[in-house]
Amino acid sequence: MEDKQKKSVTMKDVAQRAGVSVGTVSRVINQEQGIKKTTLEKVQQAIAELDYIPDVYARGMKTNRTETVALILPTIWHPFFSEFAFFVEEALSKKNYKLLLCNTDGAKKEIEYLSMLRQNKVDGIIAITYSPIEDYLASNIPFVSIDRTYQDKEIACVTSDNQTGGELAARMLLEKGCQHLAFVGSHNNTVNETKKRRQFFEETVRLTDKECLIFDLEEPFDNFLEQLEAFLEQHPQIDGIFAINDFTALEVMHILVKQGKRVPDDVQIIGYDGIRMAKEHEYLVSTIKQPLEQMAEEAVSILLSIIDHQTPSRQSVLPISYVEGKTTKNFSKTLDRKRYQ
Repeated sequence: MEDKQKKSVTMKDVAQRAGVSVGTVSRVINQEQGIKKTTLEKVQQAIAELDYIPDVYARGMKTNRTETVALILPTIWHPFFSEFAFFVEEALSKKNYKLLLCNTDGAKKEIEYLSMLRQNKVDGIIAITYSPIEDYLASNIPFVSIDRTYQDKEIACVTSDNQTGGELAARMLLEKGCQHLAFVGSHNNTVNETKKRRQFFEETVRLTDKECLIFDLEEPFDNFLEQLEAFLEQHPQIDGIFAINDFTALEVMHILVKQGKRVPDDVQIIGYDGIRMAKEHEYLVSTIKQPLEQMAEEAVSILLSIIDHQTPSRQSVLPISYVEGKTTKNFSKTLDRKRYQ
């Protein structure tokens, strides 16, 4: 009964135990600069002795900060987005911020999450989204976009070097002897950096005398795989394919194997992203690898600077790299056809 009636420890109790003012305790808890080492140690010792737990919510009300950042992703099922979320959470944790993961299913949920920011539920948002949410982005919202830019809005964007990625994919396939190349992917009507993958792949190939075919559906669409299968049947001469991402590369590979083609002996394939099913696993396909950890760290750094009322650069472009996998000829083993049937 006595334990139940025991009052909770307050900041004032900590101050009395440490022999300092309540304001000094508050400064220690908020990790402010300029506190003497001896004072800091006294307060920390008092906190430990009294088992004091700071009221984070109350502190957030006073500072107008929640120390929480929302990460908007299209889906957590995709390993690319899952890995990115891991690195964002890791980068935020180093800055004593928490992550609110927002797994969306289109613009409706994304708009709901943006409303949370207006209600001061989170301090800022990092987003991978291709939905039409422009009208819901106020200029004062701390917001960092991945891959996508917004016309007429000062929105910071972090992206990999899609231009160089497209050029590199073309050069690798050409160097590996491909004569009839193709791009396979899809797009929507938003302004985003991923469209440069096709643009500069196509431009690089067309500078040579090699064939460059394009399969690039506009979203929304039906029967992507059926249309892709028909495209590949109509162009049996294709011997080198650059896919918009690694999952599309896997779909291309599956269809080719069904059609009796050998990968990479008959057709070589390069994807984009650098997806692995786990850290210790091989890459799924030969791929243009995005620097996900660096992209996450850069996005967090930019967002926190915006929250602190600084003005970071509007766009940050990070370097890509090529990773050799089992879908290009430099790899010694040809894929087992049965594995993809």
